[in-house]
Amino acid sequence: MRIYYLVFALLLLFLMPVPGNGVVINALQRYFCRIRGGRCAVLNCLPREEHIGRCSVAGRKCCRRKK
Repeated sequence: MRIYYLVFALLLLFLMPVPGNGVVINALQRYFCRIRGGRCAVLNCLPREEHIGRCSVAGRKCCRRKK
């Protein structure tokens, strides 16, 4: 029974993201940007687009066409 606690602790340790890396967070932000009908822009949104969020921790912007 004690082995289950050890396996669970090791599983949590290996599945936790590395601080500062943000791979899981970036993937979720890109996913939610696509759901909201946006696209990820590297620098800025195009003139006919509006800024609706972020796509990564590094500052990529989520943009979609103005309504």
